[in-house]
Amino acid sequence: MLRTSVPEEILDAPGTVRAYKDLAKVERAFRCMKTVDLHVRPIHHRLEERVRAHVFLCMLAYYVEWHMRRAWAPLLFAEDDPADAAQRRRSPVQPAARSASAAAKASSKKTPDGHTVHRFRGLLDHLATLTKNTIQPTGDLPAFDRLTVPTPLQQKAFDLLGLKIPV
Repeated sequence: MLRTSVPEEILDAPGTVRAYKDLAKVERAFRCMKTVDLHVRPIHHRLEERVRAHVFLCMLAYYVEWHMRRAWAPLLFAEDDPADAAQRRRSPVQPAARSASAAAKASSKKTPDGHTVHRFRGLLDHLATLTKNTIQPTGDLPAFDRLTVPTPLQQKAFDLLGLKIPV
């Protein structure tokens, strides 16, 4: 039995189950926002404007993460064809069904173009290995910065975000 404070007549209205499940996604996002994914340490504020600013920054960070997850869905253990997944689900109260492409990624651990499928945190860790090195030649020559060459996975991740990596 579903325990909720929402009155039963509202739960029985058409489309309400889907909306309630969407609300569950929002609640899950708030639970993990500052610990699992964003790693924001607890900050205690006493002034209302600082509390509002802190909440705004947390929501902005989560919004950026949400966009990254959507753009990187082809590289992640994530649903990358929501229309197919929705079509495979007969009722919104049934557990979510994977699309054919998401099921193929999960079983092979590879994307259609041969990249290894990652979890979001693992992909971020891999991207963190792209570094900028400052090179100081001997003599009177000026120092200059040089980025490491991105791996094919790093390049694909930046391409999916529509970002160019300067070389």
